[in-house]
Amino acid sequence: MRITGYRTMTTVQEWGRPVGDVNGVIADGVVPVPLVMVDTDEGITGIGLGPHVEIETIFAAIEGEDPRGVTALYDRMLRRTFKAGHAGAVFGTIGALDTALWDIKAQAVGEPLWRLLGGRDRGVPAYASGLDIGLTDDELVSIYQVYARHGLRAAKIKGGLDIERDRHRLTLVREVLTEAGRGARPGLMLDVNEAWTRKQAVRHVCELERTLDLTWIEEPVRRWDADGLAAVGRGIRASVATGENLTGLEQFRPLLAAEAVDIVQTAVVWGVSHFLRVSALAHAHDLPVSPIGATPVALLHAATSVPNHMASELQDLRPPLGLSLDLYVEDGAFILGDSPGLGITVDEQAIHAFVRRPDARTAEGPHIRPEHAGRRLLAVANCSSATRSPG
Repeated sequence: MRITGYRTMTTVQEWGRPVGDVNGVIADGVVPVPLVMVDTDEGITGIGLGPHVEIETIFAAIEGEDPRGVTALYDRMLRRTFKAGHAGAVFGTIGALDTALWDIKAQAVGEPLWRLLGGRDRGVPAYASGLDIGLTDDELVSIYQVYARHGLRAAKIKGGLDIERDRHRLTLVREVLTEAGRGARPGLMLDVNEAWTRKQAVRHVCELERTLDLTWIEEPVRRWDADGLAAVGRGIRASVATGENLTGLEQFRPLLAAEAVDIVQTAVVWGVSHFLRVSALAHAHDLPVSPIGATPVALLHAATSVPNHMASELQDLRPPLGLSLDLYVEDGAFILGDSPGLGITVDEQAIHAFVRRPDARTAEGPHIRPEHAGRRLLAVANCSSATRSPG
């Protein structure tokens, strides 16, 4: 079998409501989802979700190769970007191609990827994550009631702008999940997407911990600040979770050496091989791993095969436009199917037919760091005002 070519396209995740975090909100809830399709001479096509940056350069490393040698091809792609560096979106392109190769390899033997990787249980524990900072109280309660009906008993909300607002919103979600769990204590997490300084993080979380039991605080300071993350961890009771924006084992090593992370995270966009390597590194330090991403299909398959998986992020219960997934959510877990490979089916016609509203604003959202992040003196009650510069 040989790799013959690739195709790219971009679909969307239609949330039907505002989505975002402390850095910004996408008002119409329409989020681009790029994907890559890798073709072979035996008619098997692999699917990978991720960007297309520098894809011609990176694809040259695998063109004409046997896709079943995916681990070696992953390193070959990394070597192709040696001088320019493989961080950021380039690492995402490598991850998308890597995921597509794993999809091909599993399809070639007629097995779901979770079974090919050595998984035994098709159920993958999940927690709810609504990208919910732009929601009203009623909207917040409503969406977590939907999660609760699917058996979710742990939730991660977005926050970081105001202590009392975060306390109020966490309490609302706790009440929803406690009621659904018939009094059982739920898991509560807060994600602030690198919005604080070290002292702000400790002060904010310690105040919340007077009345709430937090499982973890996610990305309290900048992703590369090993000393800062370690200082936050020493100053609070909750675990520190981070890693979704780190690319390559070399970026994890300083955090692990400084004992700066308690929950090791990886983003689905970085690919299966990256997740497997990070999981092994974390396991060597007796740390759990937790995948991050809106459509974490590939890492759900991989999570079944690692000994230290804790729980995977469940965002929207619906797949991106034009994609069908062989999985469902039940009793608080993703349940993977038996379709060969990843179990992703692409309706290219539906994707090409999508037309976004001409007035949709694509220049704002959580992908842009606000000018005053980490330098706010006062609490911000309205998340939309936090993303605008004064003037």
